[in-house]
Amino acid sequence: MRSAAETQSVIEALSHQHPDADTELHYRNAFELLVATILSAQATDAGVNKVTPALFATFPDARAMSGAPAEEVERLVHSTGFFRQKARSLLGMSRALVERHGGEVPRTMEALVKLPGVGRKTANVVLGHALGVPGLPVDRHVLRVSNRLGIADSDDPDRVEQQLTGALPPALWTRASDTLILHGRRICKAEPTCSQCAASDACAFFAEAAGIAAPAPRGAKRARPSSGTPPRKSAPARPTAKPARRRR
Repeated sequence: MRSAAETQSVIEALSHQHPDADTELHYRNAFELLVATILSAQATDAGVNKVTPALFATFPDARAMSGAPAEEVERLVHSTGFFRQKARSLLGMSRALVERHGGEVPRTMEALVKLPGVGRKTANVVLGHALGVPGLPVDRHVLRVSNRLGIADSDDPDRVEQQLTGALPPALWTRASDTLILHGRRICKAEPTCSQCAASDACAFFAEAAGIAAPAPRGAKRARPSSGTPPRKSAPARPTAKPARRRR
């Protein structure tokens, strides 16, 4: 795994490539972002943004949503998928906010993850974007991109969060997550477009797929193929047949 300095260099390169990196969920306050993030599980941000205006017009805050009929919430969030489970989470989360926090979204990870339907990823999204508290959400894009780039080495989101937050200053945590997510959506997909990646010279995945030397620390020069798309490794040549022996 890369050093902290190398990790910061990789994030800096990707930040220049994606200067507009930010959450794509629409919200006006911490409660709205908390709701939107819960709804975003197994759904696209664009799909969530289509349902939240009507949802928030009907139930604008935790107190209003805590007393909402389950059937009404299910109807409003139906198109995001898993609507019954999500409605239960929204109702439970809203009631917990009213009962434990006076209807306000708490500002600590410890308090947030005790709310129904809220895990570390959701809590980090709300902390970093709506509450100004450093947080580094790890979703499937962050997992894929960080492991390919060698700035993380785990399939466990909590472990990757620890690795990235250990290498980056808190002020960069939220922006780093947004950048990795956007890079995963635009460039480093399941089938990546390596020719468009600003950090391909530091990418372990690119080096392995291209069959070239492991990437050196950023700033060091090494040869690499001119094509940005990792070429397939050629199959080993078959041994030539031995000449038949002459019969005496």
